[in-house]
Amino acid sequence: MEPSVWTERMLTALEEGVKGGKWYSLMDKVWQKDNLRASFAKVKRNGGKAGVDHQTIESFEARLAENLEHLCQGLQEGSYQPQAVRRVWIPKPGKQEKRPLGIPTVRDRVAQGALRQVLEPIFERDLAPQSYGFRPGRGGKDARRRVDALLKAGYTWVVDVDWQAYFDAISHE
Repeated sequence: MEPSVWTERMLTALEEGVKGGKWYSLMDKVWQKDNLRASFAKVKRNGGKAGVDHQTIESFEARLAENLEHLCQGLQEGSYQPQAVRRVWIPKPGKQEKRPLGIPTVRDRVAQGALRQVLEPIFERDLAPQSYGFRPGRGGKDARRRVDALLKAGYTWVVDVDWQAYFDAISHE
C-alpha cells in the first residue's frame, strides 16, 4: 500500500468499511504528485522496453518533473488518453511457439501504477484468501505451499484451472 496515497483516516475507513460501502473521490488520489512519483519509481525498478512512442524509462526520467506534471494535468482534466500498446512476440519456454506481449508506454505504465496504488487496497481486503494469481505479495510458490498444507491436513481434492490463451480468445470490446 502506497503511504503517499492512503492517509490514516482513509486506512481506518479501509479497515472498518465505508458508509454505504461506496468510495468517492478516488481520482484525486490517483493524480497526486507523490503517487505519480512512487508509481514511476516502481516502473523504473521493473525496467522494460519503450512503448509505441519509443520513449525509454531513462528519457522519461530525464524530464521527470515535466512528464509527471503533464500526466497529472491530463488525469485532472480528463484529457489523458492511453496510447496504443506495442505488440511483440516472445518465445514460450521450451516450445517453438511464441506468445504475444503488449508493451505500454512508460507514461501509461506510470498512470496504470498510480491507479493500481489507489484501487488495489480497496479490493484486496475483499478477495478470497485462497486466491493467489496477480495479488501483491502472493505467487505460485505461496499457492503450492497452501496446497501442500491442505494435503497434509487430510484434504484430497485439488482444483486447478488454466485456460490456455484464454485472454487472447475473449472479445476485448
